[in-house]
Amino acid sequence: MAITAERKKEIITEYATELGDTGSPEVQVAILTEHIRNLTEHLKVHRKDFTSRRGLLVMVGQRSKLLRYLRRRDPSRYQTIVKRLGLRR
Repeated sequence: MAITAERKKEIITEYATELGDTGSPEVQVAILTEHIRNLTEHLKVHRKDFTSRRGLLVMVGQRSKLLRYLRRRDPSRYQTIVKRLGLRR
């Protein structure tokens, strides 16, 4: 269910805008997307896990806020990250 440290490092290096970048919106959105995908698979098996469902909704809201920020600040970066992650927008 949780992202391993190695997988998180891979995501950071793949979506970082520069060397050592861990906090850019692109990296944050990519990590949240990985969490969301893992949690969605978990909830397919454990349908009554309402606490995890609430956590999923919080993560989706946070990702939405980050994407909205990115769309306002730099639309080209927004389009790039949405396309790379395969998000519906």
